Amino acid sequence: MEEYPEELRTPPVTLISVVGCPDLHSTLSKHLHSEQPPINTLALPDFSKISLFSAKPDSPSPPPPPPPPSGILKRDWLLKHRTRIPSVVAALFSHDHLSGDPAQWLQVCSHIDQLKAILRPRNIKLLLVVVVDSDNVDDLSEDRMLALRKRAELDSKYVVLFNQNDSSALHRLGSAFAELANLYYRDEGRRIKLRLEKKTFNSSSIELNIRYCFKVAVYAEFRRDWAEALRFYDDAYHTLRQMIGTSKRLPAIQRLVEIKTVAEQLHFKISTLLLHGGKVAEAVTWFRQHNASYRRLIGAPEAIFLHWEWLSRQFLVFAELLDKSSAAIKNVSSLVLATADKALTEWESRPAYYYQLAAHYLKEKRSSFELALSMSETANEIDNSAESVLPSTYVGQFARLLEQGDAFALQSLTDEEYIRFAIAEGKRFQDSFEIIALLKKSYESYSDLKVQRMVSFCGFQMAREHYAVGEFDNAKPLFEGIANLYRQEGWVTLLWEVLGYLQECARKHGVMKDFLEYSLEMAALPVSTGTDTQSFRFKDCGPAGPASLAQREVIHKEVLGLVSGESGLASVKNSTNLKITGDNPLHLEIDPVSPLRLVLLASVAFHEQMIKPNASTLITLSLLSQLPLTVEIEQLEVQFNQSDCNFTIMNAQRPPLAATAEDKEGRRVETSPSLTLSTNKWLRLTYDIKSDQSGKLECTSVIAKMGPHFTICCRAESPASMDDLPLWKFEDLVETSPMKDPALAFTGQKATQVEEPDPQVDLNLGASGPAFVGESFIVPVNVISMGHAVYSGELKINLVDVRGGGLFSPRETEPSSMDSHHVELLGISGPEGEDETQLGTDEIKKIQKSFGLVSVPFLKCGELWSCKLEIKWHRPKPVMLYVSLGYSPHSNESTAHKVNVHKSLQIEGKTAVVISHQIKLPFRRDPLLLSSIKSVPDSDQPASLPLSEKSILIVSAKNSAEVPLHLLSMSLELDNEGVGGSCSMPHEHETLLDPALLVPGEEFKKVFTVISEANSSKLKLGTVCVRWGRHSVNEEQSSSTVASVLTTQTLPDVNVELPPLVVSLDCPPYAIIGDPFTFLVKIRNQTQLLQEVKFSLADAQSFVLSGSHNDTVFVLPKSEHILNYKLVPLASGIQQLPRFTLTSERYSAGFQPSVAASTIFVFPSKPHFKVADVEDKRMESLVAE
Repeated sequence: MEEYPEELRTPPVTLISVVGCPDLHSTLSKHLHSEQPPINTLALPDFSKISLFSAKPDSPSPPPPPPPPSGILKRDWLLKHRTRIPSVVAALFSHDHLSGDPAQWLQVCSHIDQLKAILRPRNIKLLLVVVVDSDNVDDLSEDRMLALRKRAELDSKYVVLFNQNDSSALHRLGSAFAELANLYYRDEGRRIKLRLEKKTFNSSSIELNIRYCFKVAVYAEFRRDWAEALRFYDDAYHTLRQMIGTSKRLPAIQRLVEIKTVAEQLHFKISTLLLHGGKVAEAVTWFRQHNASYRRLIGAPEAIFLHWEWLSRQFLVFAELLDKSSAAIKNVSSLVLATADKALTEWESRPAYYYQLAAHYLKEKRSSFELALSMSETANEIDNSAESVLPSTYVGQFARLLEQGDAFALQSLTDEEYIRFAIAEGKRFQDSFEIIALLKKSYESYSDLKVQRMVSFCGFQMAREHYAVGEFDNAKPLFEGIANLYRQEGWVTLLWEVLGYLQECARKHGVMKDFLEYSLEMAALPVSTGTDTQSFRFKDCGPAGPASLAQREVIHKEVLGLVSGESGLASVKNSTNLKITGDNPLHLEIDPVSPLRLVLLASVAFHEQMIKPNASTLITLSLLSQLPLTVEIEQLEVQFNQSDCNFTIMNAQRPPLAATAEDKEGRRVETSPSLTLSTNKWLRLTYDIKSDQSGKLECTSVIAKMGPHFTICCRAESPASMDDLPLWKFEDLVETSPMKDPALAFTGQKATQVEEPDPQVDLNLGASGPAFVGESFIVPVNVISMGHAVYSGELKINLVDVRGGGLFSPRETEPSSMDSHHVELLGISGPEGEDETQLGTDEIKKIQKSFGLVSVPFLKCGELWSCKLEIKWHRPKPVMLYVSLGYSPHSNESTAHKVNVHKSLQIEGKTAVVISHQIKLPFRRDPLLLSSIKSVPDSDQPASLPLSEKSILIVSAKNSAEVPLHLLSMSLELDNEGVGGSCSMPHEHETLLDPALLVPGEEFKKVFTVISEANSSKLKLGTVCVRWGRHSVNEEQSSSTVASVLTTQTLPDVNVELPPLVVSLDCPPYAIIGDPFTFLVKIRNQTQLLQEVKFSLADAQSFVLSGSHNDTVFVLPKSEHILNYKLVPLASGIQQLPRFTLTSERYSAGFQPSVAASTIFVFPSKPHFKVADVEDKRMESLVAE
């Protein structure tokens, strides 16, 4: 499409011209070009240049009848209307020219007369623009404007005032230009259509009919009337079809070339308009009709290459139109329309389809051109005859340029001269590179669509073109990718052709390894004997020839000659003859996914899946080849993962080779009567094998030596899991099994397991009771040699979570956290009690949080070695302890295999001491806490303490273990910074006088007094520290000898608030029946406000009371109000005092003392007590300021 001129490739753009006031031309041109649609501007500096638009002068005599047209479309007609003939001419006059002296006015009139005389013959529209400023816009007289309009014979709307300072003036001027231009193109179109309707031309002149239709369509495009343009382009196209076989104006070849060239332009216009309107289906249908109309118009045999070139260009241009059309991209998935003749396929809407066919027809052109070039005259004569040929005046015509004195003339060409010119032009271009470019576009487009088969087809065509021009480096990757696809899908004949090209590429480059691989694969392909005759595709069979059994044998013989060293490979690149020699050996690798499995397939099966060390077992080696000729193997080397088991199989029918390095080292060598492989027949070899190393014994590969310096390494495969040969599994062949034993063929494996020797070393793990969080738990490990000496012993320790959650906490990954592991291995102590820091570097190898590796010293038979594992629990978690001992029973480490002993022990990690706490308010003293009134039940809000009041903190330590514990001390450590003041705590670190023995389930309590005097809303109670240890059953241990463990727990923070009211009950500790006693209720107001309270005292059956039962009182700020009652007890025992209830009006809250605070014991008579000294050291005070 880039070969087309720009005026044909792009839609027509309106052209106008401006003359006068040259300083405004740039502004006008820039604005008009930015309009939608844009308008191009032709600026003339002065009125003297207006003569450029003058038409040919009319002759005074009547015109003679017009001669028959010499062509269909003039070559420069579109360009003339795009660049030289404007639709509107705007004459710009300044305000001074119209309102100045008479001479200037006369000059203006002269210019207008000149414009009228020149523009009217061409029907070009005239627009007068008067340029004014804001200052003189009112100075211009209406009479002068009226005179100007009459002089120009224009309507008033086409005489425009242009104010340079008015921003809207440019838009108004642009609208006037667009209106006049549209009027011009409409009038021109009507004028040409009138000729068509009245048939003013000779009815036999089809050329004029086509030309007029083309002009009307172009004028319609100028007006953006796409429907009319499409209709007249279609009329011109169908009229052009009538010229074929009827026009005799030009010689036959040139006449057909002109018709096709014009049809190409008309087709391009129609396709562009259809795609521009989003009509993809109509555009595809139109192209199909266009192709059907002209595909068979081949022309003269000597010019057939011109037809294929033209047809290739049609597909290329339409592909580029589809590629660039946004409408095609949007509608391509929903293209389901159909024509009356044939439904549209999806591929016809894809650009890749047309790029592919463009390359196909260009290859046809290349073949025809080579034939025409071979049949033409000498190259020099062709080149000389084409020097003076150039395009003629009409589209699709060429003529010879002749020099006649000082003038030049065009002379028509004969068909013979035109053919020589076309051949000379064709020699200037390399069709192969253009074909590659087209195929690459199709290849990339199909790749985007994920259509692998079409991708491979286009890639193959592209690779063949690279191969044809000698670009083997570019062709080889394409051929390899296509070969992989054909292998997967089983296209044997196509794969044969691709491999033939790859074989030749390797030959050209002199790469012996690649050449042999491709040759062997071709020789092993499943080509049946029925294709021995000449292939139906004999022209496209590639350099390897047709796929046949005979050709396979030829290739196999060539490979045998190279392998034996009798022949070499001629390299075109290096101009040398390569051979396989001792200095240049060759080794091929065949793995389970290699395409060379057809050449050699090795199946290995052990007869037993489990064997004892040094016990003999049988192994069967089976080989299969699909090569057409018999293959003679000189020797086989069977390799295992244990190199001591490797052995070599020699061919008894071949002379023995020189001793190899393995033979000199004493490796095992076996001899087979024959190592001959026939086509599709298994060669089975069975030998015994034994191993002294425990573990997995696997056959890894089989190396076949087929020549003095050529080997093939084939990876061993198990019969049970061996895949079929993909290209041979559908062939009509006798199915054979690699093993004679059906059970072995079904379950055979290329690996077996060699059992470990029975260990004669005992490994014991001992642990006393469960492990507790915080303590260092000791696990004794004993290694006792009972029958083996221990050499190079290693003890591996692993800690594994029983539940599988892991010993590491992901939420505790800070480097400073010492207990980021819930359970960790602290260390390993030796037999005498020394830790790992005291042992030599050869003894301790590595200790981590959950892993340890320790060297075990040499032990004779009967000796014992022990160590102790120190494990610490930071969280309660069950742990599985794995201990593995690996040792060698012999002193020679290089040959002896290690024996392993494994032991495991599950250890429960539990919490020994559970710490809890409880806070009590003072006895018979109840504060009103506002937070308790507003609190939500079952919420997680912290507890609240009254400010400056004594509270009781009770800390409990419970033995939750299964063994007795010694409680050594319990203390409370304060965080002074958190409280906000100093703290004094008498006896806070004092240990117990005697360690408390706690049996399982027993609880120990300690009481602290808390007085919160600090002016802070939060109070940190501190951390409870409980030191304890296990109780020894065998001996009495003091607190100094018990291994202590410190368990800490931080108490939660409590809120501190000032209670507005505090109610205290004051009564004797006991009462006597019949003796009255005083019962005081003290209400203290701790606020700065007057408090109104309501109280009530309920009657009690066991007491007679005097005093106010209910009332409302006012308590002054910072003062105390006392209620006095007299009570006489009537019954003995524990009696409930009258219940007192207080309600605060200000806080709308009521509260009453607890039941325990309202209880008193009544004696029947006066008791007698003995007073004794009691030292209570169990109470400690906590003061928080």
